[in-house]
Amino acid sequence: MNGTTILTSLINNKQQFRLLLSFSTSPLLSHSSYNVDIGTCIAILQSCAHTTNLSKGKELHTYMLKSGFLSSPQAITSLINMYSKCTLTNHALKVFNFPTHHDKNVFAYNAIIAGFVANGLSKHGFGFYRQMRHMGIVPDKYTFPCVIRACGDAVEDFEAKKIHGLLFKFGLELDVFVGSALVNTYLKFGLVVEAHGVFDELPVRDVVLWNSMINGYAQIGRFEEALEVFQRMVENGIVPCRYAVTGVLSIFSMVEDFYNGRAVHGFVIKMGYDSGVVVLNSLIDMYGKCKCASDALNVFDVMDEKDIFSWNSIISVHERCGDHYGTLRLFDRMLGNRVQPDLVTVTAVLPACTHLAALMHGREIHGYMIVNGLGKDGNSSDFDDVQLNNALMDMYAKCGNMRDARVVFDHMREKDVASWNIMITGYGMHGYGDEALDTLSRMRQAQMVPNEVSFVGLLSACSHAGMVKEGLEFLAEMESKYAVSPSIEHYTCVIDMLCRAGKLMEAYDLVLAMPFKADPVGWRALLAACRQHKDTDLAEIAASKVIELEPGHCGNYVLMSNVYGVVGRYEEVSKMRHTMKQQNVKKRPGCSWIELMTGVHVFITGDRTHPQTGYIYAGLNSLTAVLHEHGYVPLI
Repeated sequence: MNGTTILTSLINNKQQFRLLLSFSTSPLLSHSSYNVDIGTCIAILQSCAHTTNLSKGKELHTYMLKSGFLSSPQAITSLINMYSKCTLTNHALKVFNFPTHHDKNVFAYNAIIAGFVANGLSKHGFGFYRQMRHMGIVPDKYTFPCVIRACGDAVEDFEAKKIHGLLFKFGLELDVFVGSALVNTYLKFGLVVEAHGVFDELPVRDVVLWNSMINGYAQIGRFEEALEVFQRMVENGIVPCRYAVTGVLSIFSMVEDFYNGRAVHGFVIKMGYDSGVVVLNSLIDMYGKCKCASDALNVFDVMDEKDIFSWNSIISVHERCGDHYGTLRLFDRMLGNRVQPDLVTVTAVLPACTHLAALMHGREIHGYMIVNGLGKDGNSSDFDDVQLNNALMDMYAKCGNMRDARVVFDHMREKDVASWNIMITGYGMHGYGDEALDTLSRMRQAQMVPNEVSFVGLLSACSHAGMVKEGLEFLAEMESKYAVSPSIEHYTCVIDMLCRAGKLMEAYDLVLAMPFKADPVGWRALLAACRQHKDTDLAEIAASKVIELEPGHCGNYVLMSNVYGVVGRYEEVSKMRHTMKQQNVKKRPGCSWIELMTGVHVFITGDRTHPQTGYIYAGLNSLTAVLHEHGYVPLI
């Protein structure tokens, strides 16, 4: 009797069915006075497995133990399945090895193998298959799909071929479920001929088999073949199921095919698949990979049910599209809906905090990680994931909080080159030149080899701290002492350093003498310094070069206009603005943001979209009036 038959019989037996409902909402042991048979227990266990209701499952386990039901092979199999679905494979194994009077049969082995494979422990699952064969237990059509999948996960192509040969012995070579598993595993190993051999020999090709071909090709990056199979599937009159749709959407996500992805979206609506969370999550991911955040958000907003994957997908989409403000807004919405973030959420939101310098949000996320143990093992208070620690350090450094960045850095048990580079760059960004140099020294003592990024951060530190002599020495010694060849980025940092120190002619000489053609960044650094030091002659040279390299960059014209303005040559200022109009170059409006307890607020020049615009401009007008009283007329 299978689970469906048991459940049907319970529904027909109203008294027993009422017991099933009461068990699903009340403590099980309180019902010990009822005469609950083993069939009811098995049905409840299947319900607990489906809903991953571990607490009820454990209570029922205790009840069955006291009632002597564990001598039943069906009860043992159901318990193993329940614990496996609740990701407690150690408990499932204890049930499997429990010293009862029953003999381990094919059903118990199928359950333990399936449990280990489903929980990512394929080698252990395959070990039970070998034990099963050694015990003389004959595998069936439910054994082989799991074992074949285990071969694929454990990269055992030879074992998969052996099992394929064994199928003929048991008469299962034409079973569609076994064949689907073989097709998928063969394609995972890149054995296309073998996969097609199995596919072509099967007399019945259902949607599961077609899905195996489609997803198998997609897994190995052969997207064209996957789409060809999908087209053949439709031509053969097989209606794609939700699983097939998600597979095809994943392909369009990888190749960033917006138009075909949108066509599949239409098919999803036509077939009524738009009520499924998994399909909608795939649509969000597809639109996100195609850089269509608004379409992804439209799908997300119409979802009746959203899981953690939905929230993580839409948050990641906005961060991937560079909408950092939108990322934080969605994160706040997620918290408002009482959805608990996980590591995926954290790794998506931290970069947004970094770009917006949203220190309060970043600190709250860090605190949440500590309290909930995200990214660490149970024996340590330190985070184990180096990349996660690096993201935290980068956030603190970009937000100007080098003290907390240093705390994270010092508590890391493992550091990579990126960890040291973040600290060097952070110190340099905020003018702590001595600390940056000291970090490089400690990096070398830790047997870490500095790379190109290390010296970009170091030279930038020398630039911001006015350490001209040290910067020039590093540039001269990079290749001979550190085996790092200077690139255009390193020379640009030194040009910026000389400009900040007022050594304009030395910077200009370096621009001409360096072994690379100067990029716009270097020329703009020189142009900006000319404004500060009122050197119009050198500014005109720099402006002509940078405009030649980037004629559409508004900053080139604005900087030159400012040079003329600071020396009072307003006619040239007007000419420069006229040139901008002729070239159709528009200055991007200024944008700023401020982080308050209520969240991050973004403002653009002349912006009146903020919900508190009236209060903001009233405050600005009051400040302007005070400035007028003191004889100053602000330019607004």
